[in-house]
Amino acid sequence: MENADQSSQNSESSLEESRTRVCDEFASITGSDSAVAQCYLAENDWNMERALNSFFEADPKALFDEFGDLPDKSDTSKMSSKKSVKETVDCIDLTGDESACSSSTAAGGSREGPRVQGEQEDEGKLSLLTWNVDGLDMNNLGERARGLCSYLVLYTPDVVFLQELIPPYIQYLKKRAVSYTIIEGNEDGYFTGIMLKKSRVKVLKSEIVSYPNTEMLRNLLVAQVSISGREMCLMTSHFESCKAQAQERMTQLKIVLKRMREAPDNVTVIFGGDTNLRDTEVVKVGGLPVGVCDVWEQLGKQEHCRYTWDTKANSNKGAPYVSRCRFDRVYLRPARQGPRVAPEHMNLVGLEKLDCGRFTSDHWGIYCSFTIGP
Repeated sequence: MENADQSSQNSESSLEESRTRVCDEFASITGSDSAVAQCYLAENDWNMERALNSFFEADPKALFDEFGDLPDKSDTSKMSSKKSVKETVDCIDLTGDESACSSSTAAGGSREGPRVQGEQEDEGKLSLLTWNVDGLDMNNLGERARGLCSYLVLYTPDVVFLQELIPPYIQYLKKRAVSYTIIEGNEDGYFTGIMLKKSRVKVLKSEIVSYPNTEMLRNLLVAQVSISGREMCLMTSHFESCKAQAQERMTQLKIVLKRMREAPDNVTVIFGGDTNLRDTEVVKVGGLPVGVCDVWEQLGKQEHCRYTWDTKANSNKGAPYVSRCRFDRVYLRPARQGPRVAPEHMNLVGLEKLDCGRFTSDHWGIYCSFTIGP
């Protein structure tokens, strides 16, 4: 038995060393870092040639041309994640942006009906959109970014959690989303972001919480805010990807749940993001703590919004296999004192193809609404 265990350990060590070497080689060829290398290689079953082809498919110059008057790479690389979240940017209001999606997007994207522009905001409601926008996929990135903006116009969510942003994408959103404050989870590579509707959400402070053992540049982005005079804590993250990273992913989940559990009694906490979680992994960490709920489960585990990663329906990755997973999740811990926040509705967005023939992302987005008690 000891020999078998030793053999297994040696095999795992050899595989880890081999993959580290391949990552280093990929990063050297492409001029990227190890986190980007690992993402591309993992998505292509660690086949170097396929991963390189995927990376070089897009023409970077065409990407910037597609987005329009964005700063060049040398400028975007100087952006600092330490900039004040109160900073405002003169840009075009999203409410004036024409939809980049076909008319069927608006019709098919919601089971509740999006807000109408100019409709009076309900102080007793809160809306949220969380979405991995797949900024690492350079193909049709400009049109896909405009697709995201179309959904922002359509739903006008109070809070937006985004994952897999890249500097050009965030620069584009800053130019279009004048009605939102944008908080960035990093300054380069790929990262998360939080968008907060200025008319309803006041930012108190924000912070980036590091995951000490991440190999994929992942962290936890936290914003303390006031919504209609009620204090809330908003959090988003992109947990470690791939089956082999289950242990680190569960460690990251524990960090998030600890923050949710320990928040002050008068503060409501909402977490949303691409967790890459499998249900068995949640069970292994002991399940969700008392007082914290999975919004999808709380609303009755509705089948139509179960799978946010679905290669059967979403063709963006061109995967030759069917994989359907509930990677993207929303957790809620209502305040123990004061007004109670409760889930009201959930549906998936991004289900319609854009004019380019692709979807806004390889993930579906999640749109949620909540009621806020008196």
